[in-house]
Amino acid sequence: MEAMIRLLLAGYLVAAMTGCAGTGTSAAVPRASSPLPTTSPSTQASTPAPIACSKVATPGVTEGPYFKAGSPAASTLTGPGVAGTSLLVTGHVLNLNCAPIVGALLDFWQADGNGQYDNNGYRLRGHQFTDSQGAYRLETVIPGEYPGRTQHIHVKVQAPGGPVLTTQLFFPGSPRNSQDSIFNGALLMQVSSGASTTANYDFILSSE
Repeated sequence: MEAMIRLLLAGYLVAAMTGCAGTGTSAAVPRASSPLPTTSPSTQASTPAPIACSKVATPGVTEGPYFKAGSPAASTLTGPGVAGTSLLVTGHVLNLNCAPIVGALLDFWQADGNGQYDNNGYRLRGHQFTDSQGAYRLETVIPGEYPGRTQHIHVKVQAPGGPVLTTQLFFPGSPRNSQDSIFNGALLMQVSSGASTTANYDFILSSE
């Protein structure tokens, strides 16, 4: 009987020691994970700062008979064999609050320096999209006049998901501006002539 009691006590002692050993080991506390960035720091988009503007939507004018759908993606329209003086046009596409619009479409087409359109191919035709600052850059030539029309550059402008603005850009001081029924002074570019000729125009788009 005494032997049985000693065996039972030994069993309780072992169980107690095992239980103490189990409770003496502290469980690992999970470390709080830091939130994942939505984009990598190098590519995280920033909102372009507003640019001074009139807050008046750029007027539209007629498309004319020479538009061709399917123009190539190109910001340089000039090249070997293209008649005309080189011209660099830059600017921004803005909303009515003067905020730059990223990824806006601009589809340009025009005559060459002799007033001739390429209606068989896509010479002096091309489209592009504004960059992360809402800016565009077009390398082309100064278009020539032709009967009934002053110097001008055609363009379609569209914000992502927005309506299409069809309009034209004009040159200050062009002799035929006053004789052209389509001419609109609100569409005059700011042109500078020096070692090269540059022009600037900011498009302001309405959401309607």
